[in-house]
Amino acid sequence: MIYDKIDNLKTYAAISEDLRLGLEFLRDIDPGIEKGVHQLSPRVRAIVSEYDTKPENEYGYEAHREYIDIQYLISGEEKIASLPLEFLQETKAYNPDIDAAFYKEATVSPVESIIGNRCFAVYFPQDGHMPGLSVAAPCPVKKVVVKVKC
Repeated sequence: MIYDKIDNLKTYAAISEDLRLGLEFLRDIDPGIEKGVHQLSPRVRAIVSEYDTKPENEYGYEAHREYIDIQYLISGEEKIASLPLEFLQETKAYNPDIDAAFYKEATVSPVESIIGNRCFAVYFPQDGHMPGLSVAAPCPVKKVVVKVKC
């Protein structure tokens, strides 16, 4: 997992060209971007959505095998809980059609990160993460999840 301000993207650009492309897209994003899927390259796409955060995520934690998630808010703020997979118990087996398996906490409390205000988080396949959580109270958000092929 990586958690930082988008202003520091140079620190992560050398990890991969695809990750750099996704972070630069977020750094330069137009706040008026339309909802939906935006293909950035054959291996990188951005999914823009709008919703209200919630005190709890009914699906629990998720983890992906084929894609890395870069999560970033255009507006609002959101809490994301995260734990390495070894601290989670699988509740729904991996589904390749949605590239996700679902989990619940098994042994330890999660790390909580707040995205918004130019902060982003990157979740790799070994990182279980539970997005969409409210910080103080539910609020509307406009979010981009950049999916980077592993």
